[in-house]
This record gives sequence, structure tokens and C-alpha cells, in this order.
Amino acid sequence: MPVIDTAEGPIWRLRNRRETLTQWFVWLLGLAIFLWCWSRISDATTWFFVWDAPNIASDILGRATPPRWSYIDRLWLPIWDTLNIATLGTIGALILAVPVAFLAARNTTPSRMFIRPVALLIIVSTRSINSLIWALLLIAIIGPGVFAGIVAIAIRSIGFCAKLLYEAIEEIDHSQVEAITATGASRWQVMAYGIVPQIMPAFAGIAVFRWDINIRESTVLGLVGAGGIGLQLQASLNTLAWPQVSLILIVILAAVVISEWVSAKVRGAII
Repeated sequence: MPVIDTAEGPIWRLRNRRETLTQWFVWLLGLAIFLWCWSRISDATTWFFVWDAPNIASDILGRATPPRWSYIDRLWLPIWDTLNIATLGTIGALILAVPVAFLAARNTTPSRMFIRPVALLIIVSTRSINSLIWALLLIAIIGPGVFAGIVAIAIRSIGFCAKLLYEAIEEIDHSQVEAITATGASRWQVMAYGIVPQIMPAFAGIAVFRWDINIRESTVLGLVGAGGIGLQLQASLNTLAWPQVSLILIVILAAVVISEWVSAKVRGAII
């Protein structure tokens, strides 16, 4: 009979033999799975490189210091492209996410049996594939460049924005909707005057939050040829130009910090 000490005193709990054996079996099963996974990882790992990783990291850090500040003139256009990819991709995602969210919400969908499952499928499918994979597919379809990055960011963001937005639609105050409906308003008027005003703060917060995320994601799209500063990063890594790499990382960090500050200010103003 195990005992648990609390501020009010010990609490005794009766545990029979079956519960004890079940608990031990679960722990042993978890330990066995962990050991099996560790053995698989260990067999596939070259431990020599792992133990030598601190020396390699120190060597790369020495090569990358100091950054090549003269190279910064070639980064203004790529970082501008990155900001454009994130901004235009977010705008495109919001335009597409709004109707999907209304079709997915239980209280606004025209059909819970047919249309809502399709809308939910769109949300899940766009969220489940990473933006880098979308970029690879789009580069094969429409070619490399900034446009492929914009479309990849937009597709990736549809599910995120639509999911949060349709949850906000389902959580609205229905008394306002009922009051407007009682006046004889049409379905579109009910949406425009009873639903949209209630979800606008959530919509604005979602838009800013997703833009902040897309700034981070768009910085690496250039690694697969989708434009932006990641393209310069890939070129510098291929030529082992470590001082350029360190400068590019500093510029990316600065862009992310600024976007985080801007999004925090905007969200604070909205809330």
C-alpha cells in the first residue's frame, strides 16, 4: 500500500497485485523500447565524428571570425526578397484561409457532411507538409526563384491560419448572431455584421503571428533555390566562405529579431 506525503498529511492508496504488475510492465516496456531505439541510433552513428565535433566546431568558428563586413552590400537585395516572400506569402495565405475557415467552422459551413470535411482536409494537408518540401515541388513545376518561395509560404500558411480562424469563428457570441438574424438579415449580412466584427481581433493577431513565423521560414527557402537570403547562404556554404556565412547568419538574426519586435508591438496594440 503506497503512501504519498502531502501538506495535509500522508494519503494511502490501495494497490492490488494486478495494478502493480501492470505498472512495472509498462515501465519495462518503455525501457525496452528506449534501449532498442538507442541501439538503432548508435549503430547508424559514426561516433568518431561525434567526439571530434567540438574540435570541428571550434575550427569553423575560427575561420568564420571576424565576419566579412564588406560583403554586406550584396545582402540588402536578398534580405529584401526574403521579407517580400514572407509578406506576400502571408497575404496570399490569408486571402485563401478566410473562405476555408468559414467552410470548416460548424456554425458557418453550408454542409457539415460534405463541405466541412473537404475544408478540414485542405487545412490538414497544407499544414502537414513543410515549406521546404512545398518549395522543392514548386521549383520543379514553376522553376526556381522568388515566386516559388512566395507560393510555398502561402500554401504552408493556409492550414495554420484557417485552423486558428475557424476555431475563433466557432467560439463567437451567438447571441449577437441571433439578434441580427431576428431583424430579417440575410445570411451574408449576418456574417458581415454578426460574425466578422467578433473575429477581427483574432484575425489580426493570427496574421501578424503567421507573418512572424514566415520571416523565419523564408530565410531558408533559398537553400533549395526559392530565392531570398538563403540562396546567398547556400552559395557561401558551397565555397566554404565562412566569414560570409557568419555575416549572413548575423543579418538573418537581425531580421528575425526586428520582425519579432514588430509583431509583438502590433499584437500588443491589437490586444
